[in-house]
Amino acid sequence: MKNFKKYFKAYVKELILGPSFKLIETITELIIPVLIASMIDVGVAKNDTKYIMTYGAIVIALNFVGIAVAIICQKFAAKASVGIGSSIRSDLYKKINTFSHVELDKYSTATINNRLTHDITRIQQAISMFVRLVMRAPFLLIGSIIMAMTIDLKLSLIFLVVAPLILGVVSIILKATVPLYDKTQKNLDSVSNVTRENLQGARVIRSFNKQEYEEQRFENATKKLARSSIKVSAVSSLLNPVTSTIINFAIVAVLWFGGIQVNIGGLTQGQIIAFINYLTQISTALISLANIIVAFIKAINCGKRINEVFNTKVSIKSPEGAIGVITEHPMEEKENVNEKQTPEESEFEVEFDNVSFAYSNTAKNAISNLNLKVKRGETIGIIGGTGSGKSSVIYLLPRFYDATKGTVKIKGKDVKEYNLVALRNLFGIVPQKSVLFSGTLRENMQWRKPDATDEEIFKAIKISQSEEFVKELDGKLDFKVQAGGKNFSGGQRQRLTIARALVGNPEILIMDDSASALDFQTDANLRAAIKQNTNNMTVFIVSQRVNTIRNADQIIVLEKGNVVGHGTHKELMENCEVYKEIHDSQTK
Repeated sequence: MKNFKKYFKAYVKELILGPSFKLIETITELIIPVLIASMIDVGVAKNDTKYIMTYGAIVIALNFVGIAVAIICQKFAAKASVGIGSSIRSDLYKKINTFSHVELDKYSTATINNRLTHDITRIQQAISMFVRLVMRAPFLLIGSIIMAMTIDLKLSLIFLVVAPLILGVVSIILKATVPLYDKTQKNLDSVSNVTRENLQGARVIRSFNKQEYEEQRFENATKKLARSSIKVSAVSSLLNPVTSTIINFAIVAVLWFGGIQVNIGGLTQGQIIAFINYLTQISTALISLANIIVAFIKAINCGKRINEVFNTKVSIKSPEGAIGVITEHPMEEKENVNEKQTPEESEFEVEFDNVSFAYSNTAKNAISNLNLKVKRGETIGIIGGTGSGKSSVIYLLPRFYDATKGTVKIKGKDVKEYNLVALRNLFGIVPQKSVLFSGTLRENMQWRKPDATDEEIFKAIKISQSEEFVKELDGKLDFKVQAGGKNFSGGQRQRLTIARALVGNPEILIMDDSASALDFQTDANLRAAIKQNTNNMTVFIVSQRVNTIRNADQIIVLEKGNVVGHGTHKELMENCEVYKEIHDSQTK
């Protein structure tokens, strides 16, 4: 839990003052039973109205003091819990954003969401309970026993029997519920994961008429969550009735033995009432302690899950003295970089030197022994069957992954020597999945270059063949985009993501099968516009269409991660059987 110390240090005042005010409230609660006992024994017994009114006013005043300090304590508790939770959530989100694809592959989206929301909320609840109850519960427990002893030592022995009994019950129930809380948390992750898949794949589910199957799958996940939640609730619900039973028997014992003492004049009726009040306070204190322990156990489990993310080592990061100058970017944190170091000029813009790559969850190479040299301004086509390693090749350029063997170079320097922000600012990347974000169309277009003018944006829109439908939008660039760009068709989203990548005129454009939703004519117009309107831009086009890459300066043909062809379209048609088969399957 070392990772959390810095968060608590920022709220030391609240963590100290909150319990201190709660302590004042507890003192008032301990004094009130004695005052009530005195009102009964003196005021009621002697029918002294003035005495009753005076002590009644003191009791009311103490209650108002208790309410006031409780409100102040609650304010400190809220400030500390929400503040600490917000800081943890912010840092956790920043940590997740530093992850490369390697780390993101380890965590599902559902579990990351739960750690950012549910787990941190549990920690906030534990901090709030700590501030409100950590001083109150033990002080009320010990104080009630001491106050009872001052009234009658022999009768207070009942307290010394009751307290260990209740403590034993609490311990047994806690021991039974702790593993159940862990199981419930895992089941919650499963429900979240199924929910996310159902929402994201709603159209696919309807297309295959799998609604009933997915409903059953969701129901099974929720039933598992319900069973574990009911079980833990059933066990923990025993706490109140069992402790109440013990307390009720203790009250009977107090009335029994206390009644004998009243008859012989050893105790007064008011003192018996005070005894019962203190007994009730002991029960309340022990139950509060149990709730604190439960909250802390949940928070510790959640803290471990959050720490797991914090302690995950980032495999890809900028080295010290990294090459490249950082440009301002709204979505990424600035890093230290030596501005005097810039990449040396090289004959080649991009080089793959005997590069092999394997994903961390498999021993088989996704790419094997790739050698490629690309001059500035060249267009490179990458083609192959599904799973041949096409996307894996381009993931290595902006360091989404690092090569397991060999060297990837940009401008003659290993990509591992670059500052990450500076390296990625060289690229305009169009991913396979076309994703737009909620906000205006202008805000989406300015992701790569925050200060891009409308003129630059419209130029990119024109190149991407989006001009026709963008001009028809209400407000044009001020048009509101729904989350994921759901108010655009698939082809429109693809063209807009291409436009977003072109804004700012990147040195290297990567198009990862990003024209799959476009018709052949629009695809051809797009490639022609990129060629005519980009100045010396190096372009990588990943596609399964021969027509999309046939005019590229170099074409790489991949099969099971191996390069089985390299050359121009004409050369490959003569020398590469795999390429010829792909071509013939699409044209004949």
